[in-house]
Amino acid sequence: MLIDFNNLNINKLSFQTEFEKKVKIFLEEWFSEKTGVNVQTSGSTGVPKIFEIEKKKMINSAVMTCNFLGLKKGNIALLCLPVEYISGKMMIVRSIERGMKLRITEPSLKPVENLEEEIDFCAMTPLQVENSLEKLHLIKNLIIGGAAVSESLKNKILEMNLSVSNRIFETYGMSETLSHIGLKQLMPEQQDYFTVFENVFISLDNRGCLKIFAPNVNDEELQTNDLVDIRNEKQFKFLGRIDNIINSGGAKIFPEALEALVKKEIPNEAVFIGLPDESLGQKLILIIEGNKSDEIIKKISEIPFEKSFHKPKEIIFINEIPRTPNGKVSRLELYKSINVNL
Repeated sequence: MLIDFNNLNINKLSFQTEFEKKVKIFLEEWFSEKTGVNVQTSGSTGVPKIFEIEKKKMINSAVMTCNFLGLKKGNIALLCLPVEYISGKMMIVRSIERGMKLRITEPSLKPVENLEEEIDFCAMTPLQVENSLEKLHLIKNLIIGGAAVSESLKNKILEMNLSVSNRIFETYGMSETLSHIGLKQLMPEQQDYFTVFENVFISLDNRGCLKIFAPNVNDEELQTNDLVDIRNEKQFKFLGRIDNIINSGGAKIFPEALEALVKKEIPNEAVFIGLPDESLGQKLILIIEGNKSDEIIKKISEIPFEKSFHKPKEIIFINEIPRTPNGKVSRLELYKSINVNL
């Protein structure tokens, strides 16, 4: 299904699938007299909740993204994310604001499987990108969000030998920032730092965690639990979440940094967690998704970890790592399941 927002007549459109009907419901809400719309959070860092967002602020967010990427009237965008969450809603709002044509595709692990023509803009989760590598050359501007982009996925993208005209970015943001407030380029140049949009201001609290003030999308300064390195007033590097820090024998360990190292060597999903330990306080455990493999264990044993205590005390293989509905690893559910089964 294709919706032309430069020449829109909802009554003439035929919404047939359940997903298309959800898009219709959102469009009716958007073009109603209401000043806001309801958005559901993913629940990756807590209990999922629903809150109302001003349409004006969603438009401001759309403008920032479209300007950053140079999207314009008549461009073709692809929606393949659930519209219950801010990620899917904002794809529609960006198309409305810029007068783009929006192709509607059922959210799935292979959303561009049947894509044959070039499109100008698309947003996907890392899992969707993982299953769409052979079609990436058809997407001029791709943003990846919902979860961190693993080193193994970055390598797979590089191996596709895409054109310099294929731009791929990792996003940084949350529901409260109305999708993202900054992007980090992965292709054609691989960058380490996120660059925030115009009129977005960043700083650190006394813990070293990121504070965001983006008045165009949220009236309040937002306090995150994300530990970052700020290079300048517009750029920062994500180090890890402070609530994910593992304290083992008095040493603070950032699991996200270790996961990035491991994922350079193996294709499997890998998550470090800390389990209670009488002598260490927390014992560093590596959880790997998939069947037990001596080859993988050997590769991990050969990784040159910076510190000796970064080496996992134990490696556990499980069939499936729990995820939230939008694809993020649920560390809380993983921790619970491993703790119960030990």
